[in-house]
Amino acid sequence: MDVFRLTGPSRLFGEVDIRGAKNSVLKLMAASLLAVGRTTISNVPAILDVRIMVQLLIRLGCTVDYDADRGIVSIDVPAEVGIQADYELVRAMRASISVLGPLTARMRSAHVALPGGDAIGSRGLDMHQAGLEALGATVHLDHGYFVAEAPEGLRGTDIVLEFPSVGATENLVMAATLAHGVTTISNAAKEPEIVDICTMLVDMGAQIKGIGTADITITGVDELRPVDHRTVGDRIVAGTYAFGAALSGGDVTIKGVGLELMPNIAIKLRDSGATVDDLGEIDLRDGTRGGGFRVRGAERPHAIRVATMPFPGFPTDLQPFVIALNSVSDGVGLLSENLFEARWRFVQEIARLGAKVRIDGNHALISGIESLSGAEVEASDIRAGAGLVMAGLRAAGITEVSGIDHIERGYENFVSNLRSLGANIERVEKADILSFE
Repeated sequence: MDVFRLTGPSRLFGEVDIRGAKNSVLKLMAASLLAVGRTTISNVPAILDVRIMVQLLIRLGCTVDYDADRGIVSIDVPAEVGIQADYELVRAMRASISVLGPLTARMRSAHVALPGGDAIGSRGLDMHQAGLEALGATVHLDHGYFVAEAPEGLRGTDIVLEFPSVGATENLVMAATLAHGVTTISNAAKEPEIVDICTMLVDMGAQIKGIGTADITITGVDELRPVDHRTVGDRIVAGTYAFGAALSGGDVTIKGVGLELMPNIAIKLRDSGATVDDLGEIDLRDGTRGGGFRVRGAERPHAIRVATMPFPGFPTDLQPFVIALNSVSDGVGLLSENLFEARWRFVQEIARLGAKVRIDGNHALISGIESLSGAEVEASDIRAGAGLVMAGLRAAGITEVSGIDHIERGYENFVSNLRSLGANIERVEKADILSFE
């Protein structure tokens, strides 16, 4: 198996370019199913999840051209597409469930295997089901498949989400664009990725009001048209490098994501003693201009208190980096996880590096120490894996992170980017002691 091997401690210095958001581009690719013709999406990250979604769209009958170097994916959608998303692809990536809404809306039928993805806790599909049923579809489970049928088409209705779920909001907005009549979604998610997909849908001809608010109104149209769309920058990847700079006492300029996408993150970084400068619009590597900011970490960070919340609150995806920063901070930090219960698996691994973390319900109390120590650890999900790598920057000796397939689902050029910032990290092949061949 391959592992990431770090030799620490080390600090991050330099610049890093961030491309489009994983949590947006996968849904944009699914949205292309709503319109016959060629949709082109730019600013696409070169990550495993994009390749999985490419294969899923091909299985559904689309022709897909993906240029990972240029960050462009073009999807030719035929008049008739398949309606079944098979388990072998869906199990690898939870975002595959995002084809459910578009297929039900345009093809009036969808058979999508129950999704897999990261092991970060229960993420039920109850709101997806209830929303589609409210729109007039019949929905049931059949041998591991989520089956939605709407032979007469969907019809507009009023939907109130019990929680501002990003996935449910996206699926229901996409489905409602081709429904008959008006749909309102109350308590909708407000994340930048929601704004991104709604912006693309409007360009496709959808009628959507209230974008970026908790109350979205969609007036259904007969058909949508293909478009060219640029993906919003990945605020979670940007936050990863920002916390890496803060916890390592480094100085990193992050290009491609503006602070307007991460207001609460900037506040917490400053609370840790880091200096965060908004650079406004700067030149990006593809010749365009976009947001940027600079993070200069303190010699030793101050402990911070964070509670994860839906946007504009602090994102749960950055929870591991808060724990990593607090583990080497001056003081005692607190992390309250309000969204996903199984993210505590990260705590078990960072404890191997010497971190002192105590769990009490949905709270983690972290007592900072001056330095961690290298050890063998395992990634349980995308962000936990990246968090362990960042923690390794402040660990004396060698840290080996296994399960790196998780990390590569969400981060492009992870090793080369870190090496360019001064980290002593490499990807190496390591013998599997459990192999009996």
